[in-house]
Amino acid sequence: MQLYLQDARKYEYLTAEQERELAVRWRTGQDRRALDKLVGSHLRLVFKLARGYQGYGLPLSDLVAEGNVGLMQAAQKFEPEKGFRFATYASWWIRAAIQEYVLHNWSLVKIGTTAAQKKLFFSLRRLKARMQELESGDLSPEAVSAIATELDVPEAEVVEMNRRLSVDSSLNAPFGEDGDSEWQDQLADDRASHETVIADSEERRQRLDFLKLGLEALNDRERAILVARRLADEPVTLEELSQRFKVSRERVRQLEVRAFEKVQKAVMANARAQQIASSDKSRAWLGA
Repeated sequence: MQLYLQDARKYEYLTAEQERELAVRWRTGQDRRALDKLVGSHLRLVFKLARGYQGYGLPLSDLVAEGNVGLMQAAQKFEPEKGFRFATYASWWIRAAIQEYVLHNWSLVKIGTTAAQKKLFFSLRRLKARMQELESGDLSPEAVSAIATELDVPEAEVVEMNRRLSVDSSLNAPFGEDGDSEWQDQLADDRASHETVIADSEERRQRLDFLKLGLEALNDRERAILVARRLADEPVTLEELSQRFKVSRERVRQLEVRAFEKVQKAVMANARAQQIASSDKSRAWLGA
């Protein structure tokens, strides 16, 4: 791990503009040097996320290796033209790769196969600790009901997962040279960090702002059709809109497609403009 971190520190952190340039070079020209810089600058992110899963008793080097696989998958799928930072996108792939590894290797019995089981595996112990149910064996009916409600999973699966996890090891088993630490102290908190919450909130705000600007590029009829068909909680049928605007259903469909394409182009243009503006501000700050 020391060698890994030494190699990781050789790569500089990237600005948004540098990141986008490297991603474009890789996507359009399969530039291996660009890929190396893009991936290398995020090796420290892999290490940071992998450490959050040490509480499952698996070697950190293996967790990091799986995280690197997720990082490479993210690099293959990343679309820089959408205007979002690579670290935000890659974090999901890295966590997914590490979690899959943990699920398949932590126990002799395969723990998680469905989405509900995976959610239980990575959340059950944290919720038990919060409810002070760590030493109670089978969970109380009240705890089972509360956990099932919070995670939106069947109560039967809560009971089954709790029994399967309890067989493997005790969360209060001591470890470390002095034996003064417990495994439960090392459990990964699957809640988003404060920084992630802020970043996600900012990203959602930007998307809404771009969408509003995109809608301004439409005329009244196009805007009404697009909102009714794609942005409403209950989409309006083509038949209803054809009667409202006195045109055929096919014409409504054509207007919807054209309006969507206009908004899409406007959103991408605004995203690029914001990236350029941010880059100019960074240059001005560095120059100062």
